[in-house]
Amino acid sequence: MTARAVATPHPLGVKLKRFFRTPKGMLILLLPILALTAAIGSGFALVAPVVLGGVLCAVIVDAPILRYREGEWLVPDGAILTGLIVAMVLSPMEPWYVAAITSAIAILSKYVIRVGKANVFNPAALALVATFYWFNTGQSWWGALPEVTPWALVLLFATGLFITDRVNKIPLVLSFLGTYYLLVTLTAFVGEPAKVAELYRTPDLQAALFFAFFMVTDPPTSPPKQRDQLVNGAITAVVSYAVFELIGAAYFLLAGLLAANAFEAFRRSRK
Repeated sequence: MTARAVATPHPLGVKLKRFFRTPKGMLILLLPILALTAAIGSGFALVAPVVLGGVLCAVIVDAPILRYREGEWLVPDGAILTGLIVAMVLSPMEPWYVAAITSAIAILSKYVIRVGKANVFNPAALALVATFYWFNTGQSWWGALPEVTPWALVLLFATGLFITDRVNKIPLVLSFLGTYYLLVTLTAFVGEPAKVAELYRTPDLQAALFFAFFMVTDPPTSPPKQRDQLVNGAITAVVSYAVFELIGAAYFLLAGLLAANAFEAFRRSRK
């Protein structure tokens, strides 16, 4: 008789190495780099309460839910990313509890609003729009590095393109940015240039790039196939532009994303 092979647990170092090779693991490394760089311009003391409030509350809400669903304690990596994005979009002038409540809504929404096994909306986007009406929150997108040296755009581009390529969403990003800036440029030629000029400048330019790279590409709420990505990116851009033109709401980008999320959920439900 041959001895039965006994599986040995992977050392912690090997598990961490594997995790940080996944898109989630890479994002957990990249977003703090952007946040720390952005904090140079915004001020560490100012942004720290928003970041800690957003991330810690997201983890506190998500960890027991994961424990109940999976039967064991897991690192709530998705909650960490959601809390970071919420904090990096909100104005650092907001109280810490606003970031905490926004993150809590984000985490709960992905378990409540679902089609099949997937959540419908990008959790951070939905929660940011919800608390905009609840607290009349400011959204400065400070995490997109608008208050740092212009050379910070290189860092934003490099990290954004890297993670976009890793999650295979380049067509989605190109579709969104191409359609969005095509509409803005046409408006500048045939309408009122002054009205849309701000979208080419700081902080709106950085916000659009951060939004495209780190929110539009969210794997659970965006399509995997290139053809569907092109459609999804165009929907995001058209709705974002329409909300900006017709309403002028601060969350116009997020509104476009939520509309595209709803369309993608409908498309999946038809299969």
